[in-house]
Amino acid sequence: MADDEQTTPDPRANFDYFSNEYAQALQAFKAIEHQAATLVALGGGDDLRTFIEQFIAMASGVKAVADERNEPHFAEWFTELIDKAEKLRAAIAAR
Repeated sequence: MADDEQTTPDPRANFDYFSNEYAQALQAFKAIEHQAATLVALGGGDDLRTFIEQFIAMASGVKAVADERNEPHFAEWFTELIDKAEKLRAAIAAR
């Protein structure tokens, strides 16, 4: 039983970790979203796709950790951000 206590993450630490990760991910996505039109207009579509791919990879990694730690709300919120990023990526590819 002592081993379980040592390997089970503290619920408050989980909340703090995922809250901070989500806030940063949301801020990063908003920055990408706001700069998308400018980057495409200036010929930076490849850079924008790279930023989106990096964002999706990061968000997917945190979502996987949320799933592992049984944090369904955070997993759902990261899934929503990933879906939005994938839609943005598709819209850019269509241009």
